[in-house]
Amino acid sequence: MTVTMEHKNNRKASWDSKMSISTVSSTTRHYKRSPSSILSSDSDIRFTRKKLSSQYKCGCCIIACFLGLLLLAAASVYVGYTFFASDPPEEQIYRATFKITDGDVFSPELADPSTESFKVRSRDYRERLNLLFRRSPITHGFAGTEVLALDGTEGKDLVIYFNIHVDPSYVSVVAKDLEKILFDEIKAESAYFRNLTIDSSTLEVKESHVFSLPIASSTTVKMISQVVTQKPLPPRVCSQIEISYCSALKYNTTTYPNVLGHKNKAEVEEDMISFRELVDAECYRNAYDFVCQVLQPSCKKSTPEDEMILPCRSFCRDFMMGCGSRLLPKFKDLLSCSKFPEFGDMPTCKAKSGCVEELQSRALSPRICDGIVDCQDLSDEKSCTYCPSDHIHCGIGRTCILSTKRCDGTIDCPDGSDERACLNIAPSISHITSTPIVSPHLLRYYSSGFVIFNEKGEVGKLCTENLNLTLPFNKTNEILQTAAKSLCKTLSYSNFVLVDVEKDDEHNISYVEMKDPTASAISFVRTPCFSKHVLKVACSDLECGLQRTHATEAQQILGKMANHGDWPWHVALFKDDVHVCDATLVSPNWLVTTASCFQGQPKAEWVARFGTVRLTSSSPWQQERRIVGMVKSPVEGSTIAMIKLEKAVNMNDFVRPICLPTEKSGILPNNISQCNTLGWSRNRDQLQRLQIKFTEMEKCENISISTVNSVCTETMYGQDDCNEEEFAGTSVLCVLSDSKKWFLAGVSNWRIACSNAGVDRPRMYDKISSNVDWIQETISAIS
Repeated sequence: MTVTMEHKNNRKASWDSKMSISTVSSTTRHYKRSPSSILSSDSDIRFTRKKLSSQYKCGCCIIACFLGLLLLAAASVYVGYTFFASDPPEEQIYRATFKITDGDVFSPELADPSTESFKVRSRDYRERLNLLFRRSPITHGFAGTEVLALDGTEGKDLVIYFNIHVDPSYVSVVAKDLEKILFDEIKAESAYFRNLTIDSSTLEVKESHVFSLPIASSTTVKMISQVVTQKPLPPRVCSQIEISYCSALKYNTTTYPNVLGHKNKAEVEEDMISFRELVDAECYRNAYDFVCQVLQPSCKKSTPEDEMILPCRSFCRDFMMGCGSRLLPKFKDLLSCSKFPEFGDMPTCKAKSGCVEELQSRALSPRICDGIVDCQDLSDEKSCTYCPSDHIHCGIGRTCILSTKRCDGTIDCPDGSDERACLNIAPSISHITSTPIVSPHLLRYYSSGFVIFNEKGEVGKLCTENLNLTLPFNKTNEILQTAAKSLCKTLSYSNFVLVDVEKDDEHNISYVEMKDPTASAISFVRTPCFSKHVLKVACSDLECGLQRTHATEAQQILGKMANHGDWPWHVALFKDDVHVCDATLVSPNWLVTTASCFQGQPKAEWVARFGTVRLTSSSPWQQERRIVGMVKSPVEGSTIAMIKLEKAVNMNDFVRPICLPTEKSGILPNNISQCNTLGWSRNRDQLQRLQIKFTEMEKCENISISTVNSVCTETMYGQDDCNEEEFAGTSVLCVLSDSKKWFLAGVSNWRIACSNAGVDRPRMYDKISSNVDWIQETISAIS
């Protein structure tokens, strides 16, 4: 039996299907071949193709013509671009030079570009210059710099010769534009040439063919034939405030030019209206104070010229957050908060007033008088009944003391800070007395300088006159070295570098001398020091992992809620003023965190904040640094990253580095007493401690993906009272039972919310021990 099915409909098609199904027969079957393809077993399915209609032929022709035209157009573009297009403009090279008169000196080995000294020094200046131009108006066309030569007079000025490469396809500049960028940075409080004094009159930028490099010389400075000379600015002097609008300020002297470049009263009055509008708009509660402190900055008498006192950086940041969007464009660059000093820096600055009122307005009144500092001027704790107005706060806890109790032989502060650092190191007395004394804690450690004593609130220097007169030179040198080594150890520096005797150039200060230099315990007595010969000491390698605020046994017990100084190496990372990650300080310039913080992040301003335990508060010890670079770990399975700071942090009792593991295999040494991780309270944004322990990797592998560098942990005492969460980049910290030093054991590569076991993400971290060599090499190679 044969059944034939034909599918037909009213729609015309280029294909018709016919299907024939034949029953199997024992008779011989004869197949008639056709052009159609045949698939057959027990049935045959045939497809018969019909010819295209004229309508479809026309459509195909149109499509073919269109594709042919596209192909022809593409070929024309290629030929035109290849053979007729003009060549792109060549890269422009400008040769520049300037002379450093203070902060760096020339030495003979710098004249040879093949020496290691030249490579290190030139790399440092190249990075400084690259950072400057990348944040300048020519950033899109800037193609890099290269240091060509270092020249100068041995032991004196250093002259830098370098090239600036610019791509004219993206930006149009001339030599004067580049010279202005450099000149503005040199004359301002430079963020890129900090600690360097550059003679602006030696600055010159020309096209590369205008002048040539100097011949290497170790004794003379090869000057450029054409030097742009600048008339030196007159010394800064203090004058009376003449702007009536700012008469409510708590000071009555100011100075010109101000930070906005106003040179006199008339220039200030020209821009006064735009600033008064900001105050009237009430975009920031302390806008009046900030505006007037910028237009009419405070002035302090000093030598060789008077000093301008600006608002502190945190004050500027708060103002810009509220009023920055309303500020005229011409003032935004001038009011870059990175150019303002931090509290405790030199020169000093003015902290914002009204901190207590601000806490109250933000419904944070419980923070007032709670023993934790929330204001840079400590006003939240010094306005309390336990702290009279003539006392200074101990910095930690609810205790205040008279300044005369400082170094009087009796411990009055809970952490013993009033009897520590009674012998200290500083470049001068003014470095200590010029900054406000807010607590016995030092605002900054200095690794080198004169030996400074502090007795009952009075400071002075250590005189060596009696040693020079009564002891032979060898014995004097031995005693001075012993005293210097002991002082470095007391100040928690590992190594003593040098000791020297210099003539003091400061006036009207007090002196002490060693009463019995040969005694086992040295005591000091007041002396007039007619020769003014004083002791100078240099130390190095600040000890890591120490909690200097935990000097007494009572302070060794760690609370759950962090206090200032508990975790001096913990760092909060902010992206465009939003807290997104954490990190750990391992050296003055470097932090350790996780690379996942920066994955998929668009270009943004990253800032590291140090010395903080409450995200919405401040303190005298808080510091901020911009992040300028990141290096990812090369270790297999590791997500750890190191981030470079724009400027080294100032070390003190509240900002110190953590130690790295000494054992580079395994996870932990045998002599640890406990391990902790740190999180932020969800309802109080305060840093909190959570004790953890390492456990079998299987517990984490069951609920997450691990790597060869992962370690698994769990909480030590359960999670019933847990209300904090860890940010990516937070640390696992373990303490050695013998030395009481803390070291970094692990880093979290994701955000971990505290919860019951087996819920959400596990507590899994990247171990540090496998990364120690890489971390140390990175710190050494890029200082």
